[in-house]
Amino acid sequence: MNIRMQAFRRKTARLPVSVMIFSAILALIVILAILAPYIAPFDPNKQALLARLKPPGFAYRGETFWLGTDDLGRDLLTRTLYGAGVSLGVAVLSVVVSSLVGVSLGMLAGWFRGWTETIIMRLVDIVMSIPAILLAVLTVAVLGPGFLKLVLVLGLTRWPRYTRVAYAQTLQVANLPFIKASELSGAGAARILFHHILPNIAGPILVVATAEFGLMILMESGLSFLGLGIQPPSASWGSIMSIGRQYIERAWWIVLVPGACLFLLVFSVNVLGDWLRDQLDPRSRSR
Repeated sequence: MNIRMQAFRRKTARLPVSVMIFSAILALIVILAILAPYIAPFDPNKQALLARLKPPGFAYRGETFWLGTDDLGRDLLTRTLYGAGVSLGVAVLSVVVSSLVGVSLGMLAGWFRGWTETIIMRLVDIVMSIPAILLAVLTVAVLGPGFLKLVLVLGLTRWPRYTRVAYAQTLQVANLPFIKASELSGAGAARILFHHILPNIAGPILVVATAEFGLMILMESGLSFLGLGIQPPSASWGSIMSIGRQYIERAWWIVLVPGACLFLLVFSVNVLGDWLRDQLDPRSRSR
């Protein structure tokens, strides 16, 4: 195990209070999203038109809607719980796709250099010159909305950031003595890249993944809000807020509830990401 990760494990025993609080919030949201099918009080698509746009705490036919109802009388608490699973699922899978593509290309560019480096890094420059949200909107508009398409679109528009980090880190690690020793002993490029270099650049990549996770959640919510992401009747926080904006004067809770959850989730991820960056990059603590 590399020295940087060993030091990180020792420091995790002394977590700041703010990190503990927001880590607990993040863990709670993830647990609620996973358990949504078991703890949600209603079916997420169950309609009660006579109970539409009712405020939190409204009771109807012996059933209580603790967070109110939407324009079709669907329970907002249930849809928020299910929407958390959808939003988190898109974000996690998008981060996996973008990190796999980006890290692989970055390590290849940093190890082989030459024309491989030139082609990959120029492609990175081209993709990063286009605003990510604009590229995502254009791609979704062409491919069409949907869960898997949204994952691919978000994943394939955010890989350049991983590539740059992996490329820079690979250049540093590739010149270390133990890498040279492995190369001289006959180890192939694949073994050196994934068994020696990747574990030693995992820290900075983890920091990037944490920051990208929060961004993926925002991008998914934004695309769903615009009608280009998760489609009805499936619930995501962005699509719930998109419906709620039409009734914000009469039923403010439809926007407030998923909006507050989105804020807490992204803020918690960012706090955790900042702490990880400080622990894995000693230079950031001295600034």
